[in-house]
Order: sequence, then structure tokens, then C-alpha cells
Amino acid sequence: MSVTRKLWSRNAEGKPIFRYTITNSSGASVVLCNFGAAIVGVNVPDKNGKLGDVVLGYGKAEYYDHDGPCFGKCPGRFANRIAKGHLEVGGKTYSLPINNGPNHLHGGPEGFQNRVWESRKKNGAVEFKYVSADGEMGYPGNLVVVAHYEWSEDNVLRLTFTARTDAKTVINLTNHAYFNLDCGGSVLRHTLQLNASEYLPTDSTLIPLGESEPVAGTPMDFLNPKRLGKDIRKDFPALKYGKGYDACWLIDGYTPGQLQTAAILKGPRSGRTLTVTTTQPGVQIYTGNWLNGCPKGKRGRIYHDYDGVAIECQHYPDSPNRPEYPPVVLKPHKLFHEAIVFDFGVEK
Repeated sequence: MSVTRKLWSRNAEGKPIFRYTITNSSGASVVLCNFGAAIVGVNVPDKNGKLGDVVLGYGKAEYYDHDGPCFGKCPGRFANRIAKGHLEVGGKTYSLPINNGPNHLHGGPEGFQNRVWESRKKNGAVEFKYVSADGEMGYPGNLVVVAHYEWSEDNVLRLTFTARTDAKTVINLTNHAYFNLDCGGSVLRHTLQLNASEYLPTDSTLIPLGESEPVAGTPMDFLNPKRLGKDIRKDFPALKYGKGYDACWLIDGYTPGQLQTAAILKGPRSGRTLTVTTTQPGVQIYTGNWLNGCPKGKRGRIYHDYDGVAIECQHYPDSPNRPEYPPVVLKPHKLFHEAIVFDFGVEK
């Protein structure tokens, strides 16, 4: 396993932005960046053995800075939305910045995705660390987060998050990579299967209404493989609110600390497959509904709506305000530990 590091750019404060490339013996590789602990490329073979980059991203490092789509980065301290930016921890109410309609999204405008992380090569892997100060973006407690990426000989990318805090806080971490297994064109021809019998209905601002509901009989049903575009134009609240899919599904069989299959994605032209497993209870599927107008991509590519799909394994949106959801509170002397595994292959 080869791991290389290259200086890519520097941010406005002069901090170095590094690109790391991990390459296995077959030549398949993953490219990472310490701006937002991002996945900026995954080069894997199609059914004919031809390598292609299946992750949307930018050709210039500066385009990752505060980009709307959050390409490939790790948002935090709390990924997804918190209603009206209010949460209560330890009997005290905290106000967080509003940056998505009336709500707080992805840790706020200066969330982890827009920070330069410390980085290093470690035993054939790459590790990023970020120290979030008490009060940063309104959150309590000094939090130390580590994102650890490993790449295998059989094209499996494993992302492990760990975190510790010195005061009670909330945490929800994911990766926001957008995948297109055909390396171009609309992702709506891809087929998706979810290990999820229920999803979370939301209000028009994408805040969960409360209890989950069955996917059966709705456009949210991906229990069997289905084209992403098959039902996306249906007259259904969840699809109208987000101009496509942007919802959280509850992973069947969730057990804290155990890996469960979340999603299986297949590219129709390339024959590539992506199986995502996780220790987390939910998966947010976002079909890139608002990609028009984002910065130019790699090799000058212009991205359009629905050119990629994000498969974000995480805890449920607005969990700090929903005690009935799986807990997201992290206490001092406790270790936050979650994993997301991206297994790339080809159809047999």
C-alpha cells in the first residue's frame, strides 16, 4: 500500500492544504484532503477493468472552502439539521447559528467541513484531527475529533470517527461524498437499495415531524433495488420539499457498535457497485438536487442537479431535541466511536 502526500494549496491564513493518495497494488486509489477531512477522489475499476473517479469534487483546493454542496467533506459538530438552532444539554439551552432556512445545518457556517484539520500518514492509512473549542459555533465543550481512513487491496474504504470531550456535548459525524459510479451524467439512472423499512417524514424545512413511518407504498421504498429517478417526480411531500430525495432512513437491525448494511448503489453503464455499511442508525440520501451553479469540478467539469448521490450514514436529524431518537450526547470520559465502510466492486 502506497501513501503519498502533496502540498495542494494554502488557505487564507496560510495553513497548508495537503492531498493524500493511498494506492493499492492493483492501482486503485483514494484521494483525501485535510480541508474538511475530505474524500476528493476514489479511482476504481469498471466491469472492463478501466479505472475511473467515482466521487464528485473540484480541481482547485480553494473551491472546497464554504462550498454549498459540501463535496466529500466531514461536517460537524452536528451533521444535518437542528431545528431553529436550539438545543438543550445538561439542562442548559444553547443557541447555534442559523444557516439553512430557519435551521442550523452541518455545525453552522464554520463547521468542521470548512476547517483545516491536522493530518498525518499512519501505518498505510491517513488520519485527520480537529480540535473544536468550547463555544465554537455555539456548542459546549472542547471536542477532539479524529477521522481515520484506510484503503484495502480489495477496494474498501473504511472511515472511523473517534471523539472525546471535556464537557457534555452533542455530536453527529458523517462524510458527505457524492458518488457517480458511471463517472458522469445523471445519477438518476443508478439503482439504489436501502436496508430500511422506515423513514423520517419532515416539515418543509426538512426537520423531522417525530416518529418514523413505513416506506411501503410510498416513493421512499428502496427495499428492493430501484432507479433513483423512478419516483423522484412523484407528488409526495418528501420529494416536493427537497426537489428530490433528501431524507433520513432508519437502518433495519441497528445495534450500537455493530456494522449493518445501509445501502447498495449500482451504476448501469459501468457495472460498478458500492455497498455501504455502518455502525450508525440512519442514512441520509441526497440526490444532489441543488448542484447547479456550484464551482467547476475536476478537469473543468460543470456539475448539474442530480449528477451525484450522497449516502450519509449518521444519527437522525434534530436528535438533540428528540429524546426518543438514538442518543447523540457525548459525556466526558466517554469515547465517541462510529464507522462507515464504502466497499467498491463490480456486478458479477
